[in-house]
Amino acid sequence: MSDPLSEVTDLTAATPPGRRPTVVLGVCGGIAAYKAAELLRRFTESGHDVTVVPTRAALEFVGAPTWAALSGKEIATEVFEHITEVPHVRIGQQADLVVVAPATANMLARAAHGLADDLLTNVLLTARCPVVFAPAMHTEMWEHPATRANVATLRERGAIVIEPAEGRLTGKDTGKGRLPEPAEIFELCVEVLERGPLAQDLAGRHVVVSAGGTREYLDPVRFLGNRSSGLQGYALARAAAARGAEVTVVAANVTLADPAGVKVVRVETTAQLREEVVAAAASADAVVMAAAPADFRPTSVSGAKIKKAADGSAPTIELTQNPDILAEISHHRPRPDTVIVGFAAETGDETGSVLELARAKLARKGCDLLVVNTSVGERSSAAPTTRPSSWRPTGRRTTCRWARSAPWPR
Repeated sequence: MSDPLSEVTDLTAATPPGRRPTVVLGVCGGIAAYKAAELLRRFTESGHDVTVVPTRAALEFVGAPTWAALSGKEIATEVFEHITEVPHVRIGQQADLVVVAPATANMLARAAHGLADDLLTNVLLTARCPVVFAPAMHTEMWEHPATRANVATLRERGAIVIEPAEGRLTGKDTGKGRLPEPAEIFELCVEVLERGPLAQDLAGRHVVVSAGGTREYLDPVRFLGNRSSGLQGYALARAAAARGAEVTVVAANVTLADPAGVKVVRVETTAQLREEVVAAAASADAVVMAAAPADFRPTSVSGAKIKKAADGSAPTIELTQNPDILAEISHHRPRPDTVIVGFAAETGDETGSVLELARAKLARKGCDLLVVNTSVGERSSAAPTTRPSSWRPTGRRTTCRWARSAPWPR
């Protein structure tokens, strides 16, 4: 039997053999429209057949020649263009996925109320495939009760509405409402194409995910750390957001692009990680501790760089244990119904095998589920793919297959 980790995912797996996945990219009129050009290029370069449907306002920001050149197709913007092909019906009917990026407050309102006053809204009404909206607007517009109601309506009908990112907006404004990065929108869309419509079964839930590895400083330039990249944590956060959850990621020294629609809190040390996780866990329905916090830290930090000794001797560094964040939030839960998932990286030693040590750790930590990674070679915490095992307090073991864009376990 072949190793499932060696399998390469086929982006066309959800479509019949020999046919490229058909994507409709709707573009609305906002300053973020220029980012949709990068999203379009990612689709076309990965083998998707893309039809761009810009609104009239979108063409004020990025012209039709750009969309035509990047998609390799003539652009239709009006219902009565190419009328013999009945585009207002055919485009939506033939699509495997419709993604609207950026989706303005106006478009969310029109889509929620079933309006069909231009080509894009007609496409949305005729499409029977998954629909993804990537909103971009000013914070006040996103937070307005009318917009929130429209988003709720769309989600209830099965559409995926990504939470906007936080950051610089048009002009001098900063806040929530920024279009997520095209790479993250693309990753989500690929997952939807591979797996079909994602159930919004986490809507209304708050999921906290920790990711990355902490650093404990010896002096201003050196630290104790580990190789954790944050890949697993970010994959889980992305999947939870795609299923409708409000997601907070506490990221320790992660250099990956922020997952679309996710709030990211950045930390460095284990003490900082503990502070942010405990604060976020107070309102969490689930906490997934995928980060790798350092078990130890120096008892003191030198204010200047530690120099080499002339006699060749090495300095003695005294260590003390860091707080056990997983055990703390498991044994002292602010909400008794919060589900807590721990992660463990083990190598096995003379005291027991990887799985024996994992069972003991699960009992000691008190979490609801423990995911165990083997920290050896290519299966280490820095690898883009991994095959962990999960243990429950009942003793049930499950072998998982997770990768860079792994799904939330179903």
